[in-house]
Parts: sequence; structure tokens; C-alpha cells
Amino acid sequence: MGIIIPMVMPKIVIGPASFTLASHVPLFIAMFISPAVAVAVALGTAFGFFVSLPLVVALRALSHLVFAIIGSLYLQKNPGILMTNGRFTLFNWKFQSYNVILGIIHAAVEMVVVSVFFFGGNMPEVYYTQGFFYTVFVLLGVGGFVHSLVDYNIAYFVANLLSKQIDIPVFTKAKALAKTETPDLKKVPSV
Repeated sequence: MGIIIPMVMPKIVIGPASFTLASHVPLFIAMFISPAVAVAVALGTAFGFFVSLPLVVALRALSHLVFAIIGSLYLQKNPGILMTNGRFTLFNWKFQSYNVILGIIHAAVEMVVVSVFFFGGNMPEVYYTQGFFYTVFVLLGVGGFVHSLVDYNIAYFVANLLSKQIDIPVFTKAKALAKTETPDLKKVPSV
């Protein structure tokens, strides 16, 4: 899916950058499974970009290993952030705070990759015409951050639906944790 989505999903183009809707969703879903699966998906999608797109784009995809490892390890240790009041909901400050922090890491690492190419003189002329601040900070920083937030919310929604049919380990752990934290009202004596 990580290779197919960029081919079929709509792209938002803000020259010189483009953002493919849901392109990170397979990687974000993999993070709900395990760190090893997240690494495998990150490497697989990076390979897809290496064979089909410019090196800077492929290295941006490879940089996803950083946030995939950090984020999936955090989820393994803190599955409870997926739920609030015993429910999965996008209006969950714990998950959305995690999403913001991960989005910052995601955008920052991609900005580092592009900065190396930018200062090495290895970018298309349009990047230099627009200037470093605009292309790296505004497009890749702010644009990449927003793209990350949107895609992780899509992944959260999809993984939640899938978790009703198949075992998605972090969701399964979150459900088990919610059961132990939520008192069973049937067992509480009435007054």
C-alpha cells in the first residue's frame, strides 16, 4: 500500500512541493502493529521511491525511519493514549499531543534531508527561486507537519476500524488497559 497510494491518491501541489493524501497511512498503521513492522514498511516505501523518484524524495522517505521507530516504541509502552474514557476518538488530547510531537519530528527530519541537498546545490532551480526559508521551512516544515497530522488521523481512524476485525496489537493492548481501568458498574454495590 505504501507504494500504491502515492500512485493513485490525489496530490496537493504547492510549487515546488507536492503532498500526496494518505501517503503516510500504511507506515502509521504499521506503527500500531510493532516497531519491526514499522521499520519494514518504512524501508519498503523508501525502496519504492528510490526506484521511481529523485534521490532527495527517496531520502525523505528513508528519513521516516526516525519517527517510525520513535513513535512505534512510544505506542508499545503507552497504548492507553489511543483511548479516552474507554473509547477510541479523534478528539483525544493524549493521542493528538503525541501526533503533534511526532509531526514535528517527521517534518524536522525531512527538513534536514532537504537542507543538505539545498545547500549542496542539488535541488531543481525552482527551489532556489523560492528561497530556502519558503521551500524548506514553509513548504516542508509547516506543510509536512500538517500533512503528517492529517495522515496520522486517517491512519488512526482506519486502524480503529480494522482492529474490530483483526488484531492490531497496540489497539488490543489499549482495549485491555481500558477494561482494567474502567470499573465494572455491575460489581459495584448499590447504596
